Parts: sequence; structure tokens; C-alpha cells
Amino acid sequence: MTTFSGRRTRVLAATTATAGLVLVAACTSSGDGGSGSKTAAGGVRLVKAGQLTTCTHLPYPPFQSEIDGKVQGFDVSMIDLVAKDLGVKQQILDTPFENFKTGAFLNSGECDLAAAGMTITAERKKNVDFSDPYFDATQALLVDKNSGITSLADAKAKKVKIGAQAQTTGEDYAKKQGFDPVSFESSDAVLNGLRTGQVKAVVIDYPVVQGWLKDKANADAFKLAGQINTGEQYGFTVKKGNTELLAAINKAIKNAKADGTYKKLYEKWIGPYDAAAASPSAS
Repeated sequence: MTTFSGRRTRVLAATTATAGLVLVAACTSSGDGGSGSKTAAGGVRLVKAGQLTTCTHLPYPPFQSEIDGKVQGFDVSMIDLVAKDLGVKQQILDTPFENFKTGAFLNSGECDLAAAGMTITAERKKNVDFSDPYFDATQALLVDKNSGITSLADAKAKKVKIGAQAQTTGEDYAKKQGFDPVSFESSDAVLNGLRTGQVKAVVIDYPVVQGWLKDKANADAFKLAGQINTGEQYGFTVKKGNTELLAAINKAIKNAKADGTYKKLYEKWIGPYDAAAASPSAS
């Protein structure tokens, strides 16, 4: 793992969705790395020739995480569709989550887009342009089975210490409900905090919980104490004003929903398909 301006980064070269992703060692540099902006199909300008560079934050299963040495997941597969349309390969750069709210790596020319299971919010729209919603998301309250916690209100009444991922809408929601959540750097860290007893409950995105409870050991020790419908929707982001790339992303999302590809990817990475996830409703 290399460092960049005091922040950890890793470059992961992507092949097609079916072939997966291969980890490669590389260092990032400011700007466009000296390669110059290049033009792909449809007049889309890219920060590096021959590749669609995606900023993400690992791990965040089932949207993006390393599996058998390869970065895979629902977001990865969706952006592979965009890259295929542009006639290039996807390459993934692992960056701190807080940069997604500011659009820092988009503005500096490190990445073409960001894909990190990111909720569309009015505040974030001030710094980046969002794609059409590609996933309807809810929050979940996950608890230790021995905690006796039955709901978020119950956790509050019992003054239970809860956890959440820093800089996320889950953390924001918990604070609005009167909690002072323990902040963890990643979704994996949140779940490890629960597993090790640092907290007795966590507020975290429901798809993450779905994947985590597939493991029998986790399901034996922890349970879903409730879903919280916050009306959240995920979107991919680009630098403000990058209309060509935004149009290419929206086209790929639309086509995937129309031809059944979205459903297949959803069932592969998320679970039983929920038609509401493909809803065209606005955020």
C-alpha cells in the first residue's frame, strides 16, 4: 500500500466484470499523472488514456471489496458496463471516504468518477454531479443477539452505545436520533466493532448487513433488530460539469435495467431481486 499526500491509496487494475479485477502495485501522483486527458467513445474525456479511473473506498461489500485478491462487487460490475461502452478498462483507486463528499480526487484529476455506495444528498450535490439513482438503500440496526435490544428506540432508552461508519448518512441519522455514535473508518471496522464488543449495536446500510449475515457464524451471534427507511438512493459521481461522462453512466444504468443485466448483477451481489431497487424515482 502506498501513501499519497498523507492518505492511503491503492491502484487496482480492472478487466471485464466476468474476468474480475487484478491487484497491481502503482503510485499515484497529483493531476493526471502526466498522461494528459484522453478522449473515449462518445467524446468522453478521461484522465488517463485507455482506462476509466474509479475512486472508491474499500472495503464496502457487497458493492466493492477484495475477494480472492480481486476487487469485485455490485458497483464494480455496474461501472464495468460504462467502461465497456467507452471501449476502455476500469481501474480502481482506493481512497478515504471523506473525499467523496468534497469531490477532491475528481477535481484534482485523480479519478474520472466515484463509486462507493454513496447516498445522493443536497449537500453533496454542491460539490459533485450525481448520476441517476441506481440503488434504493435503507439503513439497518444490527445488534448482538444477547443484547436484548429490539429497536432503535429501545437502544436509546437503554442508553446503548452504538456504532456507525464515519462521514456516512448512517452516522448522520444516528446523531439526529440523539445518539453519540462511535465512529469507525469503514464498514468492516463497524462490524468488527460490534463483533469485538466495542459497541452493542450499529447503524449501517442494510445491503451490507444482508451480506454479513450470510456467514453462519455471524448469523448465530448477531441479528437484524430493524430496518430504517430513510429514503436514501445511491448514485455515482463525476466532477461538476462533466456532462459527457455523466450521460454515459446514466445510459449504462438505463440499459442495464432494461435488458435484465441489472437484475442479474443484483441477484449475484445483493440477494433476491427487489424491483423497487430499479425504480427511476428521483432522489
